[in-house]
Amino acid sequence: MSDVATSRRVLGPSGVEVAFSWFQRIVAVYCLLFGVLYWVRLVGFYPGPLWRFDLMPIHWQVAAVTLAVLFPIAAAGLWMLASWGPVIWFICAATETAMYGGLSPLFGERLPIVAAHAVVALLYIAFRIVLHWRKRRAQQ
Repeated sequence: MSDVATSRRVLGPSGVEVAFSWFQRIVAVYCLLFGVLYWVRLVGFYPGPLWRFDLMPIHWQVAAVTLAVLFPIAAAGLWMLASWGPVIWFICAATETAMYGGLSPLFGERLPIVAAHAVVALLYIAFRIVLHWRKRRAQQ
Protein backbone atom coordinates (compact mmCIF):
# COMPACT_ATOMS: atom_id res chain seq x y z
CA MET A 1 0.00 0.00 0.00
CA SER A 2 1.35 3.43 -0.85
CA ASP A 3 1.89 6.29 1.53
CA VAL A 4 -0.79 8.30 -0.24
CA ALA A 5 -3.43 5.66 0.38
CA THR A 6 -2.59 5.31 4.07
CA SER A 7 -2.44 9.06 4.70
CA ARG A 8 -5.91 9.73 3.31
CA ARG A 9 -8.64 10.42 5.79
CA VAL A 10 -12.05 8.90 5.64
CA LEU A 11 -14.58 11.66 4.96
CA GLY A 12 -17.59 9.76 6.30
CA PRO A 13 -18.96 10.09 9.80
CA SER A 14 -17.26 8.26 12.64
CA GLY A 15 -18.92 5.54 14.67
CA VAL A 16 -19.58 7.96 17.53
CA GLU A 17 -21.27 10.43 15.17
CA VAL A 18 -23.48 7.69 13.76
CA ALA A 19 -24.37 6.51 17.29
CA PHE A 20 -25.15 10.10 18.30
CA SER A 21 -27.49 10.57 15.34
CA TRP A 22 -29.28 7.30 16.18
CA PHE A 23 -29.51 8.40 19.81
CA GLN A 24 -31.13 11.69 18.77
CA ARG A 25 -33.61 9.87 16.55
CA ILE A 26 -34.56 7.46 19.33
CA VAL A 27 -35.15 10.43 21.64
CA ALA A 28 -37.20 12.01 18.83
CA VAL A 29 -39.49 8.98 18.75
CA TYR A 30 -40.01 9.11 22.50
CA CYS A 31 -40.71 12.88 22.27
CA LEU A 32 -43.32 12.20 19.60
CA LEU A 33 -44.88 9.56 21.85
CA PHE A 34 -45.01 12.00 24.77
CA GLY A 35 -46.54 14.64 22.49
CA VAL A 36 -49.24 12.22 21.32
CA LEU A 37 -49.99 11.28 24.93
CA TYR A 38 -50.47 14.93 25.84
CA TRP A 39 -52.76 15.39 22.82
CA VAL A 40 -54.76 12.34 23.89
CA ARG A 41 -55.17 14.00 27.26
CA LEU A 42 -56.23 17.30 25.71
CA VAL A 43 -58.88 15.92 23.36
CA GLY A 44 -60.34 13.65 26.03
CA PHE A 45 -59.83 10.37 24.18
CA TYR A 46 -58.89 8.53 27.37
CA PRO A 47 -61.86 8.00 29.72
CA GLY A 48 -60.05 8.82 32.97
CA PRO A 49 -60.71 11.50 35.58
CA LEU A 50 -59.36 14.94 34.62
CA TRP A 51 -58.36 13.61 31.19
CA ARG A 52 -60.35 16.20 29.28
CA PHE A 53 -59.21 19.76 28.79
CA ASP A 54 -62.39 21.32 30.13
CA LEU A 55 -62.21 19.20 33.31
CA MET A 56 -58.53 19.88 34.08
CA PRO A 57 -57.41 22.39 36.69
CA ILE A 58 -55.75 25.48 35.23
CA HIS A 59 -52.19 24.34 36.07
CA TRP A 60 -52.77 21.11 34.11
CA GLN A 61 -54.29 23.01 31.21
CA VAL A 62 -51.24 25.25 30.88
CA ALA A 63 -48.76 22.39 31.22
CA ALA A 64 -50.61 20.00 28.90
CA VAL A 65 -51.07 22.56 26.13
CA THR A 66 -47.45 23.69 26.33
CA LEU A 67 -46.04 20.17 26.25
CA ALA A 68 -48.49 18.97 23.59
CA VAL A 69 -47.06 21.62 21.27
CA LEU A 70 -43.39 21.52 22.28
CA PHE A 71 -42.81 17.74 22.34
CA PRO A 72 -43.65 17.22 18.63
CA ILE A 73 -41.50 20.25 17.72
CA ALA A 74 -38.63 18.75 19.71
CA ALA A 75 -39.21 15.43 17.96
CA ALA A 76 -38.98 17.09 14.54
CA GLY A 77 -35.80 18.95 15.48
CA LEU A 78 -34.14 15.87 16.93
CA TRP A 79 -35.13 13.71 13.96
CA MET A 80 -33.67 16.22 11.50
CA LEU A 81 -30.54 16.49 13.68
CA ALA A 82 -31.09 20.25 13.86
CA SER A 83 -29.22 22.22 16.48
CA TRP A 84 -32.45 23.56 17.99
CA GLY A 85 -33.95 20.09 18.58
CA PRO A 86 -32.05 19.36 21.80
CA VAL A 87 -32.84 22.87 23.05
CA ILE A 88 -36.58 22.34 22.68
CA TRP A 89 -36.22 18.86 24.23
CA PHE A 90 -34.42 20.44 27.20
CA ILE A 91 -37.29 22.89 27.69
CA CYS A 92 -39.77 19.98 27.69
CA ALA A 93 -37.62 17.89 30.03
CA ALA A 94 -37.10 20.80 32.43
CA THR A 95 -40.83 21.50 32.42
CA GLU A 96 -41.75 17.89 33.18
CA THR A 97 -39.01 17.63 35.80
CA ALA A 98 -40.38 20.72 37.51
CA MET A 99 -43.93 19.37 37.25
CA TYR A 100 -43.27 15.88 38.59
CA GLY A 101 -40.33 16.70 40.83
CA GLY A 102 -40.73 20.16 42.32
CA LEU A 103 -44.48 20.61 41.92
CA SER A 104 -45.50 17.05 42.73
CA PRO A 105 -48.36 18.11 45.06
CA LEU A 106 -50.07 19.66 42.02
CA PHE A 107 -49.09 17.20 39.26
CA GLY A 108 -48.31 14.00 41.13
CA GLU A 109 -45.04 12.12 41.35
CA ARG A 110 -43.77 10.40 38.24
CA LEU A 111 -40.20 9.59 39.10
CA PRO A 112 -39.67 7.28 36.09
CA ILE A 113 -40.24 10.23 33.75
CA VAL A 114 -37.85 12.42 35.73
CA ALA A 115 -35.26 9.62 35.74
CA ALA A 116 -35.68 9.07 31.98
CA HIS A 117 -35.05 12.76 31.32
CA ALA A 118 -31.95 12.65 33.55
CA VAL A 119 -30.57 9.59 31.73
CA VAL A 120 -31.17 11.16 28.32
CA ALA A 121 -29.50 14.39 29.44
CA LEU A 122 -26.47 12.53 30.80
CA LEU A 123 -26.13 10.49 27.61
CA TYR A 124 -26.41 13.64 25.50
CA ILE A 125 -23.69 15.35 27.55
CA ALA A 126 -21.46 12.27 27.29
CA PHE A 127 -21.89 12.16 23.50
CA ARG A 128 -21.10 15.86 23.17
CA ILE A 129 -17.97 15.52 25.33
CA VAL A 130 -16.70 12.56 23.31
CA LEU A 131 -17.41 14.32 20.02
CA HIS A 132 -15.65 17.47 21.23
CA TRP A 133 -12.67 15.44 22.44
CA ARG A 134 -12.40 13.61 19.11
CA LYS A 135 -12.63 16.87 17.17
CA ARG A 136 -9.85 18.46 19.21
CA ARG A 137 -7.74 15.37 18.83
CA ALA A 138 -8.23 15.38 15.04
CA GLN A 139 -7.20 19.05 14.83
CA GLN A 140 -3.89 18.43 16.60
